[in-house]
Amino acid sequence: MKTIIATIFIIFLSFTAQAQNSTEEVKVETIEMSIVTETTYEVEANTTLEVARLYKFKNSRIKRDLNFLTKANKPKMA
Repeated sequence: MKTIIATIFIIFLSFTAQAQNSTEEVKVETIEMSIVTETTYEVEANTTLEVARLYKFKNSRIKRDLNFLTKANKPKMA
C-alpha cells in the first residue's frame, strides 16, 4: 500500500512539474562574423643561445635544496 501511494505521489509531482508554463521568451542578440579565407604565418628566427646547466655532483646547491629532509621523515624508535 505504501509503495502504491509513493508511486502515485511521484507521478502526480511529475505531471504538475510538466504542467507549469513559462510565458517569458528570452531573445538572444546574435553577432554576425565574417569567415576568414586567407591566413598568414609569420616566423621569427631568434638567434639567442640559452644554456642549460647539468649538475653532475651530489653536493650541488640545487639538488641539495630539492632533496631536503624534515624531522617528520626520520624514523622513530617505538
